[in-house]
Amino acid sequence: MILRGRFTPRRKVLLGVVVLILAWLAWAGWAGMAITQGVEFKDMDWNGDGTATRDEIAQSFYAVAVKTTVDGHRKCSTFYWRGSGEQIRVDCRTEFGSAKKD
Repeated sequence: MILRGRFTPRRKVLLGVVVLILAWLAWAGWAGMAITQGVEFKDMDWNGDGTATRDEIAQSFYAVAVKTTVDGHRKCSTFYWRGSGEQIRVDCRTEFGSAKKD
């Protein structure tokens, strides 16, 4: 499909919105935001009450970040508040996959 005609104000606004969303997504991935790290909604219970509310899910877009460390087969994800650096929780799991052959 070829776009014909002039670049209308509506198209300019749409392009601007798409560019802003992509820029935020790139920044969120670089900053390690929880929403870009494959965290499931059920695991976004940041206050530990057993229920992931809408507010807690929204916090994964701007307030909660993840640091991932790997030690052999053990992979740990440390969740923390971006503003204060205070640790929320650490999830560790042991993953056995195909061994690297040298």
